[in-house]
Amino acid sequence: MADKMATREAYGNTLKELGAKYPNLVVMDADLSGSTKTSVFAKEYPERFFNMGIAEQNMYGAAAGLALSGKIVCASTFAMFASGRAFEIIRNSIGYTHANVKVCATHAGITVGEDGASHQTFEDIALMRTIPGMTVVNPSDGASAAELLRQVIAMEGPAYVRLGRAAVPFFYSEETAKDIKLGKGNTLREGKDITIIATGIMVSEAMKAAEELAVEGIDCRVIDLHTIKPLDEDIIVKASLETGKIVTAEEHSVIGGLGSAVAECVSQKAPCKVYMVGQKDTFGESGKPEELKAKYGMTASDIYKAVHVMMK
Repeated sequence: MADKMATREAYGNTLKELGAKYPNLVVMDADLSGSTKTSVFAKEYPERFFNMGIAEQNMYGAAAGLALSGKIVCASTFAMFASGRAFEIIRNSIGYTHANVKVCATHAGITVGEDGASHQTFEDIALMRTIPGMTVVNPSDGASAAELLRQVIAMEGPAYVRLGRAAVPFFYSEETAKDIKLGKGNTLREGKDITIIATGIMVSEAMKAAEELAVEGIDCRVIDLHTIKPLDEDIIVKASLETGKIVTAEEHSVIGGLGSAVAECVSQKAPCKVYMVGQKDTFGESGKPEELKAKYGMTASDIYKAVHVMMK
């Protein structure tokens, strides 16, 4: 296994695997199959792949039709175009009808990098979690992306799977990824002083921060909340009651994403202070992914600082 892999790469490879298992699996793309990695499926199963061109709204409407006729559909484009340009179609044609369409959106977050502000999506989790019945998933690495995709394909109904452009370190192995359960958070590290709840590529950053803090005697619990909806409220409430303080970490806006979901939960069920690490109310810019993460406050160092603020 390589040291790093983009979650979009894992998506393409797993689609090929699942194509053999599900003869009714159809894959669609909006003229970006080389980037979204649906090209891997297209090469293996050309009769079940449809390039719909640069027409995202049309693609998701057609995806709904195929799903309602009995197909499992994975329809891919960049997260900006899926959650933004095609939101109405996803809401009305897929969400409202509870069509079995998996919106597998790549190139999400600041790590799109050089493509710049127009392509760096910080709003997609917020938008998708408002659609009734929509499952929202944000894997942390290649192994978790593969496992979560298998479970998303096996379930009935619409889902939004958030995938990235940049290669990220493997956090899970193929074996440990088998412990992942859709809709249930994973406690990766026990701790009694404070809880860090992270999602997506910020999980590995959270673990780095927790290790640094442990050297200073701060005992951090770390939770991978890969499923934003349905939200695992039990694991959040338990963390709030047992540690009393929560830091959330996401490669997404702090408005409407993981932090908001956690705050909504604890405000009703187990009030505690919540500090949100993520994209503030600002657009990004073109640059190297790691440099952008540092500039916009989405690194282990930022989580480390947030924990210290909360501990005071």
